[in-house]
Amino acid sequence: MLMTTPVESRVGDLDPAGLRALLAAGAPVIDIRREEEWEGAGIIPGTHLLTFFDAYRRYDLAAWLAAFDRVADRERPFALVCRNGVRTRRLGRYLQGVLGWPAVHHLAGGLTLWLAEGGDIDLPPE
Repeated sequence: MLMTTPVESRVGDLDPAGLRALLAAGAPVIDIRREEEWEGAGIIPGTHLLTFFDAYRRYDLAAWLAAFDRVADRERPFALVCRNGVRTRRLGRYLQGVLGWPAVHHLAGGLTLWLAEGGDIDLPPE
């Protein structure tokens, strides 16, 4: 299945303070990076680890959505995190514009911005 996104989709951009507020409110934050990225740079405390793209930019949309549905709820906001915000913006637009998820956010600038602004980091679970 080709992942296309309508141009009118608007994914909410979050800065680190906005992401902290969502986490504090109990909203799920989903880190879509690959395992080696989690191990190399760490993870934001409290995030769910759910890889979307592999190292070759391939993805299994059906499998990812099945796992995603166990974490996110259509009635509540959630946020996506990746290294720089590129992957999360693309995936967020698809979730919102094609699948109709209403409250999609992402960390604009990704983990790179989080770290630059002194955000806490944990090691991924083993």
